[in-house]
Amino acid sequence: MSLQLTKRWRFLFFVFGIIAFIIAYFVGATLVKINASQLEFIKKDFETKIKGINQYGIFANNFKVALGMFIPGFGIALGGFSAFSTGLVFNAIAQTSPTISSISPLVVFLTPFGILEIIAYGIAISRSGILCYQLIKDTNKRNSWRKYVIPTIIEIGIVVTILFIAAIVEWQMIRTIGI
Repeated sequence: MSLQLTKRWRFLFFVFGIIAFIIAYFVGATLVKINASQLEFIKKDFETKIKGINQYGIFANNFKVALGMFIPGFGIALGGFSAFSTGLVFNAIAQTSPTISSISPLVVFLTPFGILEIIAYGIAISRSGILCYQLIKDTNKRNSWRKYVIPTIIEIGIVVTILFIAAIVEWQMIRTIGI
């Protein structure tokens, strides 16, 4: 019974992580008004960051962010900030592109790499919440954090694998159809 409850709570944390990421992205992509100077700054910064990027660069960028999302408590905020920032980039590009402005910003989560990335970020954000909860709950127990190391390392490995596959898929899509 206890194991089943653990799986259910794990799944709920995971769903929370995905929903939090999507909401933060959506806010940045649709609800924030960007003036002309901010628009230019965001676009130039994005163009500079992606210039010459390939699947390894995509992976490294996404992995650095995801790794930070594993930090207890802070990872939730970092995940939200990352999603919001990505949404701002979409917002800036959509304001200057009639083609992109006519589609929902959430469509990125329907691409193969978008699905993989949201799963990876959901795992990382949820582990941050779980670690935060467990460390607070076990405050009086000495060295209680040690029992959370192995599950966290396993999930980091899962996230690395997912993000590596996602980066390859994203790069192939960029090269093939120019997205």
